[in-house]
Amino acid sequence: MKEALYYEKLEGGRLRCDLCPKFCAISEGKRGFCYARVNHGGTLYSEIYNRAMAANMDPIEKKPLYHFHPGSAIFSLGTRGCNQRCDFCQNWHMLESDAPLSEITAEWAVESARSQGSLGIAYTYNEPLIWFEFLLECAALAGQNGLKNVLVTNGYVNPEPFAELVPFIDAMNIDIKSMDPSFYKEICKSDLPPVLETCATAHSAGIHVEFTNLVIPTMNDRDEQIESLVDFVAGLGRGIPLHFSAYFPCYKMKIEATPLATLRRAEEIARRKLDYVYLGNVRDDGGAGTLCPACGNLLVSRSGYTTRMVGLEGKVCNRCGRAADLVL
Repeated sequence: MKEALYYEKLEGGRLRCDLCPKFCAISEGKRGFCYARVNHGGTLYSEIYNRAMAANMDPIEKKPLYHFHPGSAIFSLGTRGCNQRCDFCQNWHMLESDAPLSEITAEWAVESARSQGSLGIAYTYNEPLIWFEFLLECAALAGQNGLKNVLVTNGYVNPEPFAELVPFIDAMNIDIKSMDPSFYKEICKSDLPPVLETCATAHSAGIHVEFTNLVIPTMNDRDEQIESLVDFVAGLGRGIPLHFSAYFPCYKMKIEATPLATLRRAEEIARRKLDYVYLGNVRDDGGAGTLCPACGNLLVSRSGYTTRMVGLEGKVCNRCGRAADLVL
């Protein structure tokens, strides 16, 4: 265990964790909501500091990041715990406090990434921001060794710790689950405003950002809900990629899977204000290619996780010469 950052002492031996907007008040011997931070003897510790549950080489498109070094592979790490409790969680097995973990170090992670020719390290699978102490250490070391750092996150973090992390992060995929605050409270046991603040901060800091929205029938798939999300993303920049992902019944939610027609409708709405809209978690690859917004030329072809640069000359469209909105 390692002493946690961002906490303060309260009366009666309790500790308040200030890492995320939950502000858990944790009694002696108890864990916070994320199952990762524990009050032991009046000190807050991270139980997951140098512990991992998963370590794999993944396509960068799996994160999903379509405009950040497309076609690359990235060493991906995850641990256990989360500061949300989404009823539709696809990695619910990584939430449990007794989920099995293996000991790692930042040095091991960096060497593993380098030895496999990885673009960098992606912190993913569970919620990486609750892995803050390890994340901060590993991201700094990775950057020193010429590796990129990628966060796949729910964005639910307080501004001060996020500001400390920002200088080390190159790219983020942030999951915006809905633009309805009640959805966050009831379905995710969380709050929307801090997530939107993280999105805006990451973008303004120059981090490459892409957003994902899991489209759930009857829950967040109405036109006005999609339009609200699109307006937020477009307000940051029309060139920011937005991924609509199909939902399938999982964990506590048994609603029927998202029809492809629903995703197509979301795509149609989004393309009115955004240059890049993608469909994920579906077998139809029609929504996966990157097109030039100026002339419609296919710049990047994707089929599953097979990615090919087909319409680029250097960093510009080979048909009209427009600069591609890609980090290459």
